[in-house]
Amino acid sequence: QVQLEESGGGSVQAGGSLKLSCAASGGTFSGYAVGWFRQIPGKEREFVAGIVRDGDTTDYAGSVKGRFTISRDNAKNMVYLQMNSLKPEDTAIYYCAATGVYFSAYAPQYNYWGRGTQVTVSS
Repeated sequence: QVQLEESGGGSVQAGGSLKLSCAASGGTFSGYAVGWFRQIPGKEREFVAGIVRDGDTTDYAGSVKGRFTISRDNAKNMVYLQMNSLKPEDTAIYYCAATGVYFSAYAPQYNYWGRGTQVTVSS
């Protein structure tokens, strides 16, 4: 069983950058695809970015493509989300999650979730 813990959230002005980190423990991390999701209270959790087990393939939601970059370091059991050119509409709680399937943008297919980290972007 994999445990995930996010860090790196905070408050930033529009146009700024943040880098989120997701630390994994308790399992063979390289055996899982990882996704970043975000959620605003009262709304469904939405896919932001995903990366396959070996890091060779990534995918992004259209709203963040070109601004966010997902990466992973399996030797360190870490996944990152570099967020640039942040906008107020990026404000949300960001979660990392792991799945045993090759890749998915569908939250119910993810078995393990962190507790989330708050990102607030002010205009």
